[in-house]
Amino acid sequence: MAELSPKQHYLKHLGQLKNERTSFEEHWRELAEFIDPRSTRFLTTERNNGSKRNNRIVDPTASKAARTLQSGMLSGITSPTRPWFKLATPDPEMMQYGPVKRWLDVVMTRMNDVMNRSNVYQSLPIIYRHLGVFGTAAMAVLEDDEDVIRTHPLPIGSYYLSNSHRLSVDTTYRVFSMTARQIVMQFGLDNVSNAVRGAWDNANYEAWFDVVHLTEPNIDRVNGKLNSRNKAFKSVYFELSGDGDKLLREAGFDEPPILSPRWEINGEDVYGSNCPGMMALGTGKALQLEQIRKANAIDKLVNPPMVAPTGLKNKLINLAPGGVTYVDEVDATKLVRPAYAVSPQLNDMLGSIADDRQMIEACFFSDLFNLFSTINTRSMPVESCGCNAG
Repeated sequence: MAELSPKQHYLKHLGQLKNERTSFEEHWRELAEFIDPRSTRFLTTERNNGSKRNNRIVDPTASKAARTLQSGMLSGITSPTRPWFKLATPDPEMMQYGPVKRWLDVVMTRMNDVMNRSNVYQSLPIIYRHLGVFGTAAMAVLEDDEDVIRTHPLPIGSYYLSNSHRLSVDTTYRVFSMTARQIVMQFGLDNVSNAVRGAWDNANYEAWFDVVHLTEPNIDRVNGKLNSRNKAFKSVYFELSGDGDKLLREAGFDEPPILSPRWEINGEDVYGSNCPGMMALGTGKALQLEQIRKANAIDKLVNPPMVAPTGLKNKLINLAPGGVTYVDEVDATKLVRPAYAVSPQLNDMLGSIADDRQMIEACFFSDLFNLFSTINTRSMPVESCGCNAG
């Protein structure tokens, strides 16, 4: 059997990851329909799709609760206005030396400057919302010539994950679209396929092409070599329908450049097994039904179905306030009247709706996160080692 080329190997691995993710997709679609309709992208053709997606949402309590969760996690964990992390050395005694303290302070200041200058704090709320609603999130943190780093929150459904032996994510494949202009600007004209080059030469700069970006452990690395292709993790771009085995770029990172947090995992699961959105989904669906039935009940109460004698079939019936309809009959049963008595128990309906809203907010920890926003204290810093213990 002929040996697979690198691109063929990557495509085979991508197919395996797609099969592993299939069972989660139906659940994600339902979560999106009832909580966060614009967070998914299962097909690259869904880009720039401005059509309405919130047709299943009548009561947005779950959507608002997800927004409260993302704001609460941002302000409580990674607040852009307060220090939320500090650097430390693996050896606590080193922290007692003045030069070490000053070096750590300088590095921490520079890290804060980089994050404030980049789009990190615009991306983190999206990641927190995905994490709360779908149980899984992913964000690429890539080098940038202008801002040092640039973050890219990945839509649910656009990426595929795999775990290491430690059950932490070490492999990410993402499929997304780029225009011919974007591909040429990022990878250079010499590295693109004939299709992209043709679009560029014909000034079809906004023609779309599917691209795969993968990051995975570099099992073929040569220890001792310091070039990017021998880093611990490889980073590869290629056009999904490109020319033969041609790749757009091969590079590497010392650590995975795509962060993939999961809210809660069960055993060997790769994707999040439980999260607030999954817990609140059933109640959220019931809430939509209750709101529809309440609206129908009020509509029938205010504008009930009517019956009228056949003699009025072709005559004008004035049902406007103060309107008069002239009839010859004196029998009250032959006048225009409601078809049946409508007496909805609105208080019971409102009570049930309030219970469901409260349950959804409890699933998303709304009370806790609202409390965070009212407490004017410093965030608890997250300690990070400034040196590699190895």
